[in-house]
Amino acid sequence: MWTIYHNPRCSKSRQTLQLLQENNIEPEIVLYLETPPDAKALKEILGKLGVSPRDLLRKGEDAYKELNLKDTAHSDAALIDAMVNHPKLIERPIVINGDKAVLGRPPENVLELI
Repeated sequence: MWTIYHNPRCSKSRQTLQLLQENNIEPEIVLYLETPPDAKALKEILGKLGVSPRDLLRKGEDAYKELNLKDTAHSDAALIDAMVNHPKLIERPIVINGDKAVLGRPPENVLELI
């Protein structure tokens, strides 16, 4: 089962979805800004991506600066909590297929899962 954590306003997210569809894949689309993952789901996503919470943070977002997330003293749990409470902080798009996931930056990264 394919899933994409998608923001339709993001060009990379739209390109990634289009690339999936061009390969006859109709993923479950999760509009993560409307229905953000909870901490448990986010930990699972991080595990499938094989990255740390810090690697998934969008560093250009206002919340990143306001919460001083640049400070390396923040624990992984604190970073996950920040992403749950401020889903704009989650890098996008994330494509999941089974127990593997990739970040669609660039969109061609999803070809690793196909």
